[in-house]
Amino acid sequence: MLQRSEGGWTAGTRATRRRRWSGVLLLLVLGGAGGGYAYYRHLAAEAQAVPAYQTAKVERGDIETTVTAIANMQPKNYVDVGTQVSGQLRRIDPDVGAVVKKDDLLAEIDPTVYQTRVAGDRASLDNLRAQLAQAQAQLTLDRLRNQRAQQLLANQSGSRDAADAADATERISVAKIDALKAQIAQTQATLDGDLANLGYTKIYAPMDGTVVSITAREGSTLNANQSAPIVLRIADLQTMTVTAQVAEGDIPRIRIGTPAYFSTLGLPDRRWQGQVRQIEPTPTIVNDVVLYNVLIDVPNEDLTLMTNMTAQVFFRLGEARDVPLVPTQALRTRRDGSHVVKVVTPGGTEDRVVQTGLSNRTVTQIVEGLEPGETVVTGASAGAAAPRPPGQPRPSMPPRLG
Repeated sequence: MLQRSEGGWTAGTRATRRRRWSGVLLLLVLGGAGGGYAYYRHLAAEAQAVPAYQTAKVERGDIETTVTAIANMQPKNYVDVGTQVSGQLRRIDPDVGAVVKKDDLLAEIDPTVYQTRVAGDRASLDNLRAQLAQAQAQLTLDRLRNQRAQQLLANQSGSRDAADAADATERISVAKIDALKAQIAQTQATLDGDLANLGYTKIYAPMDGTVVSITAREGSTLNANQSAPIVLRIADLQTMTVTAQVAEGDIPRIRIGTPAYFSTLGLPDRRWQGQVRQIEPTPTIVNDVVLYNVLIDVPNEDLTLMTNMTAQVFFRLGEARDVPLVPTQALRTRRDGSHVVKVVTPGGTEDRVVQTGLSNRTVTQIVEGLEPGETVVTGASAGAAAPRPPGQPRPSMPPRLG
């Protein structure tokens, strides 16, 4: 019975308090011991649950082996339209992006100089033709005079000198006519050339296509004597050529006709199909890396593909459908070249020799030695507990922090 005096608790009350605190401390000790044991059992269960290996099942699927390259895109057919004569560029009709047909007028150069040359050639030609007509009339007269002189000589009515002079005069007339005819032919050739140059002052489209660039400007003077000035470029965008740069280590596996597919940076989910048309024999060296250009033609009816687009090309070297596949990392290669995998069985793991087919960085085709559904080891588990040697005691409970 509790009793309180003016000086505080009595002796009986203090004994009761000590017994009560002793019970509380005992409960705390027992609770801490139970918690430590539960924590130890939890760690042991986790250690047993962690597998010793990373595994994967043999599954059926599709596989393909490819060579990858970065490519640039250009129209298959294009023409740089230039000028064959010099002069001031008077006008350019189409704009960039315009679709043109063959023989459409594209541009015109000032024709004044060439028109003047044609007019002079024609005047010279008319003059020579008039001289030819005069020479032909003179030849007719000289031929008649020669005939009379030869007849008088035959009748012994004329002299030999007169007959020879008449014959020479006729021959001179014939030679003069031949010379005039040669001059007429020369002048005609000059006229034809000047007419051609006059025609070149109008530039026509040499093919159907799209104007993809214009390099000259109206009013500029073009000099065709030093180089062939380019006015614009026309390209047939209906068919594009993909030029892929393939490393020298991969080029022996690619042949003309090898199927390929690619996607562009702007449309990574769309795939275009094609095949190798040409492998250029002369390489390009970039930073000491030898690269060979491989050309692929692809239709472009919707004009989605544009000049100088970048593409990632995959050359399909082989493919197999619905075949057993394992992760490539599960394979080990022996010295004799055979392949071995570690198979998980009810009795443990065993090494098995397998025959492989196509392979890439992720999966490999199994031709013989494994069946779908079997489990193979792909590597050691990062969290696997090392096996405890026989006789080694179990780890003690972690010390309780007090």
